[in-house]
Formats: sequence, structure tokens, C-alpha cells
Amino acid sequence: MSNRRFSHLLRGVWLLWLWQVVFVAGTGSKLWEVPPTSFTSSLNHSEIQQWEPHCEYRHPHEGMRITADTPPRLDGTWVSTRCEVRPGPEFLTRSYTFHPSRHFQALQHYYTDSSCEDPAYSLMIRGKHRLRQASWITRGGTDAEHHLSKVAIVVHNLAAKQRLVSRLPRTCVGLTLGQMVPGKLYELYNTRAGRGCMASLGFSMLEMGLIRVETQHHSHGGKVQELFLGDIHTDWTQRTQYTPTGYQQPLQNAMHHIHPCPVCALVYRSSEQRPPVLPRSPAAPLSLAGRWVSQRCETRPTVLFLTRDFTFDPNQHAWEGIYRHYSDPTCSQPTFTLRASGHYAQGNPSAKVSGASEFVFKVTQVKVTAMDKPTAKWLNGTRPGKCGQAGDWEVGVEKDLTPTDGCTVLSIKLPHKEYELFKTELDHRRHPLLFIGERPTDGSSPDRPHRRPTSFQPPMMLCSGGQTHPLHRYGSGFNSKQVQLAANGADRLTQLVLLVVGFVLCSLF
Repeated sequence: MSNRRFSHLLRGVWLLWLWQVVFVAGTGSKLWEVPPTSFTSSLNHSEIQQWEPHCEYRHPHEGMRITADTPPRLDGTWVSTRCEVRPGPEFLTRSYTFHPSRHFQALQHYYTDSSCEDPAYSLMIRGKHRLRQASWITRGGTDAEHHLSKVAIVVHNLAAKQRLVSRLPRTCVGLTLGQMVPGKLYELYNTRAGRGCMASLGFSMLEMGLIRVETQHHSHGGKVQELFLGDIHTDWTQRTQYTPTGYQQPLQNAMHHIHPCPVCALVYRSSEQRPPVLPRSPAAPLSLAGRWVSQRCETRPTVLFLTRDFTFDPNQHAWEGIYRHYSDPTCSQPTFTLRASGHYAQGNPSAKVSGASEFVFKVTQVKVTAMDKPTAKWLNGTRPGKCGQAGDWEVGVEKDLTPTDGCTVLSIKLPHKEYELFKTELDHRRHPLLFIGERPTDGSSPDRPHRRPTSFQPPMMLCSGGQTHPLHRYGSGFNSKQVQLAANGADRLTQLVLLVVGFVLCSLF
């Protein structure tokens, strides 16, 4: 997407936000009294998420409801449930503790490997946070601010020390840089004497600018609480100044987590001097055969809520991906569905992320279904021959973009090639999970080898038991690369719909 087009999209989102602010001011609403047209929760109430994937077998989340309180309750300790992969790549585990006084302490343990078995260094972060108001950009989230009081580092071996010495400027820790001793705490930043180390590490706590807490209420009476913090920009140069609009992999409350969770206990008991060493995960050979679905309603940067449904046929090297987009964080108000298909080829094991494999996808067909009137109206306004058959869009009717070689206004060009990263793991119940490369934060496409992702989207669960199904059963008989294009095209469609809505709403005042 060009810078000019992206600036127009941002303008549309800003106008929509401005209209919502005017609406709140005009009605005398408080910040926590969220307009029903934008949110489903308000002060001391919870939003209930009922979305379930359409699996042929009983889903682990069946018989469970999910609530999200606004404002969120943060008190307690929240921990990683697996080795996390951030863009770069970086491998880490996190343990964040929030106190009623609004003070927090965060531990981030960094590793040299994607299994988090070889600790490199740990960061100890202290500061204070304050919840502000319900986010006008990311529905269901809460805007917050934080102030750091101290950041300290502990290196865990000589090899990690040498790598840090090559990255950090000598001025950040004075003459002690070359004399760092493994296991000893060194201060990188405090409020009395700011030091310039953190930018060199790519470190910031801007993730705390967007917060959401969900509680899973199980039918047997138990519950699981998850803390979603803001996403990390996929471009390293942008991560220390990026304002998040999506989320990372959630942390789980140390007192209310999924059982069993060996990683939770290890991370909870860790300290800056004693980083957790995670147990080796069971081997999970990469096998894409079957149908994979989202485990939850997913939130992406630039105000996107969606679920994914992919089917792979390794015999034909073909796949189909269905992206269902919604206007709300509970995935209950559909806006449009994008169906993409094509072929894929598996490449070499990744040199950057152990256990992951490189793929190349070619998208050959994309179909879009408008699920509400505003989306259909917008698509009907496109130029003839530029985005399917102009003037023929109806709610609930799928239209093929292939005859027009894609959709110019959505920046979809067919055929299209993308470079991907896939990985499979087994969860705590030994069910297969599929990790697909994270989409670029700026909405661009990984259409060059050097743009291949180095981190992952939320994992998808195997829904069909690994059996291969002919793709024509799912509607378009297409191939594997559509997953990537589907994400790009769907993301841009949502952005453009927001632009139109923003202008329409503003024109009413």
C-alpha cells in the first residue's frame, strides 16, 4: 500500500474517532460509558463472547463463555504460557506483576533459541501505570499510560555478554560494559540518570498503551484469565515509537490459568537472576493436511477483528483460506468474508526460527462477500473493471475478483506471490497447533524473500483430525498462498470501509 493511500486510511480512522468523541461530549457520557454503537461493554459490565469455530468435533472451548471487563482488573501476576516469538526474531518469556498502588514490575527473559532453553539475558522493569479510557481505535481495548522508574539487565553467560557488547553503546553503562559479570544486576535506566541503552536493545514498554483482560468461564466452574497487551511492530526501527492497535500473545493470570501449564509455573517462580529454562516440547512434524481454524476472535492492527479457516491439501499442494471479518471484538457483527485460494511450495527449514519452515504461496483466486450494507455500497462504488463486476455487489452474495485480476482499490493483484513461515506445535492436551507468519504491521505484503515473517500470528487448531479433504468441498478449489493475500486484501477492505464510514458520519454534523 502506498504512503499516500495509507495516509488517507489513517485520516478516515481519525475522522471516525473524532465523530465518536463528539458524540460522547454531546450526550454528556463519561469516558467509561461506551456508546453502544462502538462497544458492547460499559463500566462494571462485561461483554460476552460466544463465537465458536465450526469444527466437526467437540471444541475445547465448547460450554465456555468469555467476558471482558471494562475497565480491566490488572492486580496480580501474569505469565507466558509458551516460548514467545517476537519480530526480529526475539525469543522470550514474560512475567508481569501489577499492584493495587498502580505500580508494576515486569520481567522479560530473552533466549538464543525458539524453545527458550538457552537464556541470554533478563530485563527487570519497574514503573507505574494508569488506565485512561476505553480505546476509540481498538474496540474492546483500554488506553493506558506508563512511566518507567528503573530498567536493569542481567546477562546469563559470556556469549550473551559478547553479543550485548557489540550492540550497546559504551556510554549507556559507562566503563562497566566490558566488565559485565554474568548473574549481576546492571542498571540501564532510572529516573535520576537516563541512559541510552534501551533503544539499542529495541526495548520499550509501549505495549502497555493498549490493554484488554478476558476471563474464560468454564462449565465445570473453573476460569482462566488472560491479559492482552499491545502488539510489537514488525519493523525493528519502528518498535520504540509505535502506538499499538492490536495485541500480542496473551499472558495468563498465575492464579487462573489453563491446567496443566508447566511453563506457567516455571515463569512464575523465575527472577532476573534465575530465568526459566523451558522443557523441550514434544516433536510435532510439520503436516498441514486438514482444516485449521482460529481458537478465538482475533484482533489485528488497524482495527481488525477476524477469524481464520484454512484447508490444506498436500497432495495437490493447494489450500483455501477463509477470513471472516467483524466490526466488534467478540466477532458477532460480520462485515465481510474473504475467500482466497492457490498453490504452495514448502522450502527449507528456517535459519532464523528453529522448528519453523519456509513456504512460498501463489494466490490465484480471491472471492469477497459483503456481509452488511455499508460494505456492499462501498464496493458498488468502485470503477468498472477494477474490483470485480461493478454495481453488482449484494449482501450475502460472493463475488469473484479473478476476472478483474484482483481489486485495485484494495491493492489486490492476481496472481500474487508471498514468502511465508509456518510452524506446528502440540498444546497442553497434545492437540496440533499451526503458527502462520505474522502480517506486517504497516499493511504491506511479504512479497520478497527478505520480507519473510520472523514471528507468528495466534495459533490455529486442527479441526478435521488431519485428514485431507478435496478443496472443492469448500467452494473454490484453490491453492495455498491465498492465506497471505487474504489477510492483506481483507485488512485493506476494512480500512477503506472505515474511511467511508468516517466521512459519512462527519458529514452529519
